[in-house]
Amino acid sequence: MNAPSLHIALISETFPPEINGVANTLGRLVDGLRGRGHRVQLIRPRQEVDQEQDAGNDLLLTRGWPLPGYPGLQWGQSSLHKLLRRWKRQRPDVLYIATEGPLGLSALRAARRLAIPVVSGFHTNFQQYTGHYGIGLLTRAMTNYLRWFHNRTQLTLVPSIGQKVDLERRDFERLALLARGVDSQLFHPRKRSDELRESWGLGSDDLAVLHVGRLAAEKNLGLLVKAFRTLQTAHPQRRMRLILVGDGPLRASLQAQLPEALFCGLQRGEALATHYASGDLFLFPSLSETFGNVVLEALASSLGVVAFDQAAAAQHIHHGHNGMLARPGDEAGFCEAACELLDDAEVFRRIRLNARRHASHLSWDGIVVLFEQHLRSAMQPAPLCVSTELRSRAGETRH
Repeated sequence: MNAPSLHIALISETFPPEINGVANTLGRLVDGLRGRGHRVQLIRPRQEVDQEQDAGNDLLLTRGWPLPGYPGLQWGQSSLHKLLRRWKRQRPDVLYIATEGPLGLSALRAARRLAIPVVSGFHTNFQQYTGHYGIGLLTRAMTNYLRWFHNRTQLTLVPSIGQKVDLERRDFERLALLARGVDSQLFHPRKRSDELRESWGLGSDDLAVLHVGRLAAEKNLGLLVKAFRTLQTAHPQRRMRLILVGDGPLRASLQAQLPEALFCGLQRGEALATHYASGDLFLFPSLSETFGNVVLEALASSLGVVAFDQAAAAQHIHHGHNGMLARPGDEAGFCEAACELLDDAEVFRRIRLNARRHASHLSWDGIVVLFEQHLRSAMQPAPLCVSTELRSRAGETRH
């Protein structure tokens, strides 16, 4: 017998067409749930693309304030009374709160008043960001707030095993894994463009060293510069260029340090897929990710990926088989891994083929099914058991 469809309210301060990993994940989850016949009501801050009026019962817009240091992103306004009015009239079966700002907090309060079950998502390591922005004294306070927030929900979903272990160590309760998928038809090596590579000043035998992500302090971009310089020194005969896709507050500083690098700005959709596929080596030095969707996108595009052994890379890369890993924080090891990848052309080719082969099995379909099961479990007096098969399909185990 088929389970009844759900009325789900999803609350987030970011959502497509905004470009970031959280927005991308939520867009995929919402599309997947609606495709499975569920009603999803989206509550988020108003974006520039929105009309003045709300779009109907399944979209509730609030005011937002710019997030310092993050152009284009917002804190959502606390909307307790607005949410209470809406949910008294049209009560959701379950809430999914993706962000812990004022909007998310007001949704949590409204749900508790109305006894609506809540699942939360731990999408961003805000407690780590404080140190990168000169407010390290707030790290403990931020951790305490995040723990308080998530421990008041029926279940908190985390994207990686390492994240789950870390949060359990910090006394976060009722954690469950929800990994990420990748659209392996969008991100595909057949999108490689000789024309784009020529515009980068690179021929077919030259090396495009790619980085995709926000150009910000928490992304550890000093190591990106160091690793690229190390590659140039180790392989002086190899023509290579650093290609950065994305934007952020460190762009001007990086352009000054890397006058020969190419800064492509924000890319999305087919253009982003073409940039990935036209690269060769993907450097991902970030240590602040809860997951890192770009790692899966790079693997699906058949790039040689170098990353630290954590988050998405820890779950999906086997060192020397479909990518290269370094111990978290080991900058010398990271640079050595990048150089080692280029030492043997046949090994590099094999690793890239294995990367694509692995990522081609990581569809979003299994993730959405598992997400639905977690939402249903929050509605039960006792948690439901989610099958090992589903967890495996959703990327909990390393392949």
